[in-house]
Amino acid sequence: MGTGTLGAPANGEKVFGGLKAGGIDLVASVPCVKFGPLLEMIIADPGIKHVPVTREEEGVGICAGAFMGGKRPALLMQNSGLGNCINALVSLDMLYDIPVLLIVSHRGTAGEKIAAQVPMGQVTVPLLDAVGIEHCCPAPAEGKEEVAKAAIKAFSTRRPVAVLLNLDFWRA
Repeated sequence: MGTGTLGAPANGEKVFGGLKAGGIDLVASVPCVKFGPLLEMIIADPGIKHVPVTREEEGVGICAGAFMGGKRPALLMQNSGLGNCINALVSLDMLYDIPVLLIVSHRGTAGEKIAAQVPMGQVTVPLLDAVGIEHCCPAPAEGKEEVAKAAIKAFSTRRPVAVLLNLDFWRA
């Protein structure tokens, strides 16, 4: 399964473990085939509320409201959706010190077979840098640790923090 379209289940387990270790208790998600096994784990966990959304900026708003209600939210999305929600991240979360953990399936990187994914894949890191959103791109072996550290960083600094999971992460 790790070399097909779905994300490698073992790596989904690492991300899930990082979410749990980071205290995430609400996850909003926009559909992405790479998140399949991970979403199954999230949905099955009674300690995490899952909120499926149709647009990324909707997820930003739900996560902001959840944080104000005492939750520790994360938003799962593909990097193509990052462009859709950057204004909400900057003018809501960053302006009002609202943390959110962003788990981003980073498409368009080396080995991408879908040409339409490549342009956003090339600008994802520069876009995050331009708006001041800290990010990391863990190797599969570091998945759990890096997701947990990113969650802790987001909530201790009250800022969005992104974890970019590229194609190599899902292949392993």
